[in-house]
Amino acid sequence: MNMLIHTTFSTCLYPKIQFTQKLKAVNSSVSESTTFKDVNSQAENELKKKVKEPLSCSNKFCFCCSRRALMAAAALFHPIHPSYASDDNSAPTDPMAMLNRLHPPRPDWYEEFYATAMNTSMKPYEAEIEGYKSELFSNLRGQAKQILEIGIGTGPNLKYYASEGGTSVYGVDPNRKMEKYAQAAADAAGLPPSNFKFLHAVSESLPLRDASVDAVIGTLVLCSVADINLTLQEVRRVLKPGGIYLFVEHVAAADGTVLRFIQGLLDPLQQTLADGCHLTRKTGKDITEAGFSDVDIHQAVLSTASLINPHIIGIARN
Repeated sequence: MNMLIHTTFSTCLYPKIQFTQKLKAVNSSVSESTTFKDVNSQAENELKKKVKEPLSCSNKFCFCCSRRALMAAAALFHPIHPSYASDDNSAPTDPMAMLNRLHPPRPDWYEEFYATAMNTSMKPYEAEIEGYKSELFSNLRGQAKQILEIGIGTGPNLKYYASEGGTSVYGVDPNRKMEKYAQAAADAAGLPPSNFKFLHAVSESLPLRDASVDAVIGTLVLCSVADINLTLQEVRRVLKPGGIYLFVEHVAAADGTVLRFIQGLLDPLQQTLADGCHLTRKTGKDITEAGFSDVDIHQAVLSTASLINPHIIGIARN
């Protein structure tokens, strides 16, 4: 999917390196700042040389979450609501009420613009991460028939898992305009129309019964949900005992690095202009502390992901 807005961060802020590290966590706390410390010093030195003045980028539209970057352009015409967590006990639990609270309705033209752009704007990113996703989603084969994908968007992940016979998929997204693209992706993957259901909802209030799915999938979702802990509670609620949660998320860079410094500077603006996307969340720690019986996490740096590095890729078992 080809990004609508290209930024110079992808070439001037992070060297084109790839790194993976496996972390095994069983009911333990893990922080990205500790698990990513051993990124090689040579790459860090190259990065420092390339970024003498971090804020001197010539591109004035440096809103670099690859999944949300295009929102900055639309923000010129339509205000974007910043993310906020539901921190009061009176928060609505009805899925539609929660949707309206956390994702206030946007004009149809705006949601259509976003959905259309997402359908065509991230091909370089998807091409680079394809190998990681293929390996991750292979864990579903023969293990999951009822699958929920949160933040399904235009359905770029369906091709990896929806073709297996007997699979049924629920796709949750707060943007109703994503449905036609997700349905087309499901058709292309060989999933019968009767086996795919698009649900207009937010991940903090999933319109599914307890213990109703074998697997939950989420890619580049937890960066922008209003309440990450509530989302993870919902994931665990709808998963059957022993069910698996597969995830790909971007997280904060290691403390003390140039990239982490820049992420901290741009994070408030990013949240406002990029549909609630956070650059500095330590999502791996949140997942390992959510109560899953077992969490297996890998880390990777993607050259096409610019500011939204590193990524965590993994599986959590309910």
